[in-house]
Amino acid sequence: MHGVHGRRRAGVGETFWQFRPFTFGEPAQRIDWRRSARDDRLYVREREWEAAHTIFLWMDLSPSMAFISSLARQSKADRALVLGLATADLLVRGGERVGLLGMTRAIAARNIVERLAEALVIADRQIPQQGHPDFPVDQPLAERSQAILVSDFLVAPDELARRLKRIASNGARGHLVMIADPVEETFPFEGHTEFLDVDSGALFRAGRAEAYRADYVTRLAQHRDRIRMAAREAGFSFALHRTDAPPATALLALRGRLEANVEIGAVA
Repeated sequence: MHGVHGRRRAGVGETFWQFRPFTFGEPAQRIDWRRSARDDRLYVREREWEAAHTIFLWMDLSPSMAFISSLARQSKADRALVLGLATADLLVRGGERVGLLGMTRAIAARNIVERLAEALVIADRQIPQQGHPDFPVDQPLAERSQAILVSDFLVAPDELARRLKRIASNGARGHLVMIADPVEETFPFEGHTEFLDVDSGALFRAGRAEAYRADYVTRLAQHRDRIRMAAREAGFSFALHRTDAPPATALLALRGRLEANVEIGAVA
């Protein structure tokens, strides 16, 4: 059970925080007589304020996330939903509060998966024709809150960096989980191939697709380095997860980062 965390200040809780001098007018039952007996003053025992964490999720459901190759177990969007909802269930079972970034408030309901799924369905019906956004909303989160963003992050790194800094501007922390289809990393295409950008509709025809492989792999690595740097500059952790791997590997790594708040470079 990890739903109660010390706030490093006096308040409601069960853990001892500090002794302080008794103030005239306070209820006498607050006096710690054992500590007071060692001095000429009266002292009050204060406890540390303990409260649950607040975590907001954002799962990218933009058109590019619908991609799935023959090497993958499921589409990037489906994997993002599985990871997001499973994380929500795990956190609520541990006593935390979870919500959807820019959509719902954070709650600790036992049926959190159903509640969040219903909110996603309602939002999907209200999405305009251009589809789901590529970026999370850039609203600041409260101090001590956390954001979990699950996406392929095939977006402009500079704009993503701006939004991450905005989300973390009040002291919130965050975690990026980059979802990738194995085909996007291996680029196995050969011969005449047509590449369609599902976000913009742009079409690229390659006469010999294999001739682009080396340049593609280099540019992909550069793009990921910029995404990783944007995360680090905003105080976010970063992890890579491929859809040909079991989702449990990413979920366990994410749980570890939530508990330890340390950066993990990549997971399978």
